[in-house]
Parts: sequence; structure tokens; C-alpha cells
Amino acid sequence: MITIKEITSKGDLTTFVKFPFKLYKDSPYYVPSIIKEELDVMNPDKNPVFKNAEAKYFLAYKNNQTVGRIAAIINWIEVNEQKKPKVRFGWFDVIDDIEVTKALLDKVAQYGKQNALEYIEGPVGFSNMDKAGILIKGFDELNTMITWYNYPYYAKHMEKLGLEQAATWVEYKIKVPKKTKDKVIKFANIIKERYQLSLIKFSKGKEILRYADDMFDLLNKTYSSLQTFVPIQQYQIEMYKKKYLPYLNPDYITCITDNTGKLIAFSIVMPSFSKALKKMNGKIYPLKFLHILKAQRRNDTAAFYLIGVDPEYQNKGVTALIFKEMNETFIRNGIQVVETNPELEENKAIQALWNDYEHEQHKKRRTYRKSI
Repeated sequence: MITIKEITSKGDLTTFVKFPFKLYKDSPYYVPSIIKEELDVMNPDKNPVFKNAEAKYFLAYKNNQTVGRIAAIINWIEVNEQKKPKVRFGWFDVIDDIEVTKALLDKVAQYGKQNALEYIEGPVGFSNMDKAGILIKGFDELNTMITWYNYPYYAKHMEKLGLEQAATWVEYKIKVPKKTKDKVIKFANIIKERYQLSLIKFSKGKEILRYADDMFDLLNKTYSSLQTFVPIQQYQIEMYKKKYLPYLNPDYITCITDNTGKLIAFSIVMPSFSKALKKMNGKIYPLKFLHILKAQRRNDTAAFYLIGVDPEYQNKGVTALIFKEMNETFIRNGIQVVETNPELEENKAIQALWNDYEHEQHKKRRTYRKSI
């Protein structure tokens, strides 16, 4: 018999966060999240997203064993301002038992009906800055810090239960050239002179904070037309600055300003933390954090997290300037391979950026939806 329990205590929430550690304990590809960070994300006192969202968390039990988890989320900005009557589901993990999956999704649907919503969709987080999508390709690859890992049967469960495909994301692995191409250097210099642009590089993490708000503003402008987009609120920005600043290596951040000093483009790349996080196994006390510090300074793999370009400068070659700087940073730091973050499959403009480089589309993930 399957029992679904709504989480009402801190102890149950810890069980919720730790369930994937049990489910994937034998997987060489699962990269665990930091337990404390996960608990903070789900805590209304610590995550400002709850100013415009609400959530319930559920655990599934069978034969007195935890066999699944799911979060049911309502982002009220999405519902009220964007007119999407959606209840999101996320933090979805389950054993290979379709009845457990059905029972968990039924709880999300019930929560949606209680709030007069029309469909469920996921897996996603609270906003488009959170992890999203069920992995459908790349099961023999480590997940990155900003993606979920799952077993192949997840997508099969969704399809058998009648959920439709919603959005699809693709991820790429790009080989770093040993030398920046002459044509990239030449074109980057032309663009820099033509539009009187300046390149901003950083030596300390705190220097980046000066441009952080402008970066998020550019993100809102860059991705506002995409189907999954929900505007990033200022109180979320403050949280993201605190959450991710410790992971940033300033040498990997590039900002470009126009002749008035206005930020018109940026890129955030980080050394890959997948192997470090796997060694940390969810813990973040000082000795464990040494793995992150080592990964920041000694690594052959990087993760390309975010790029933003002001709409006024899109299709004007500004990315050539970014790529030139990134490639030189990679060479300087011994980076051989870069992984992209998930990009919506229809976002051809971003995917076209990799055409001049040796690349492979090595992962794919998908969200699903169903009317309720």
C-alpha cells in the first residue's frame, strides 16, 4: 500500500531533502545538492521567493520505506500577472514504481484544484532560475550544480500517465581551442571599436556585486520572450547574490559596457563543481568546502551558466568579444572542456553560438504537463 504524507515538521523536510541520497547511492553520475542550501530554499523565513509563491511538500511511503518525494508549487506572479493557471511540481524523485509516481502527481493536481488552477507542469522550481526538467538523454554524465539527475524510467512514467511534453532543454559539451582563433580576435576587436565598448574584468568576488543588479536586469530583457520565463524579482536577486558569490571565480566573469558605462552584456562561467560536490556528499562544513576551493583554482572543466546581452546589441557580434575573453581565460586556467547550462530547444540563437567550436549535444531534459 502506498501512503502519501504531507510534510509538517523539520524532521520530515530533512527526510525529503535526503531521499535522493538514498535513491542514487549507487549511481556514479548523481551529484548531490548541499543539504543546508536545499533546506534554506524550502524555508519561507530564508527564501524570499515565498513573497510571491507557496509550496507543499509530500513524501511517499510503501512498506514503511520512503519511496518518493514531490513539491507542489504555485508562483502567483506567473498565475496572476502572466495568466498561466499552473501548479508547478519539482524536487521529484521516485523509485521505479509508476503507482508511486501517480500518487505523488495526484497530490499536486489536488493542490492545484484547491487553488482553481487548470494544469500541472514540471519538474521545475519556484522560478526560471531554479533547476528544471527530467533528464531524457545523458544518463552516463555527471549533472552540474544547477541541474537534477534522474534515472531513465522517470520520463517513461510521465508518458504512461498521460502527461504531455511541455518544454525541452538541450545541453552541450564544447572543446576549448588551444589557441583563440585569429578571426575571433579580429572580429572582436572590430566590434569593440565600432560600438566603443569596454571590457570589465575582476580580481575579487566583491567587485562583481557592483554589476550584479544590472546583470539580472539584462537576464530579464534577454529571456523575456521564452515560454518558461518568469521575471526575476529584486528580493530573489539578493538571495542569488548571497547563494552563488562564494562559488564565483572572478577571473571567469566578463562584463561589457558601452561608452556611457552602461552594462550591455555579460557572461558567467564557473569551474565545474560536479566532482567537488560529489565528494562533499551534501555537507558544507569547512573541510568539505575545501573541495570547492580546489575546484575553483585547479580544474580542466568549466560550466557556462549565464549569458545576457541587451536587446539593442543582440545580433551585432558582441558575443564574439565575450567568447574571445572566455577562450583566453580557459587557456590561462587549463580548461579543456566547457559544459553549457540547459538551453530551451527552440532558443536557436544561443545554440548557434557554438557552431564555430567543436561541440556535442550530450544531454537533454524535458518538462511535462497535464490538465487537471
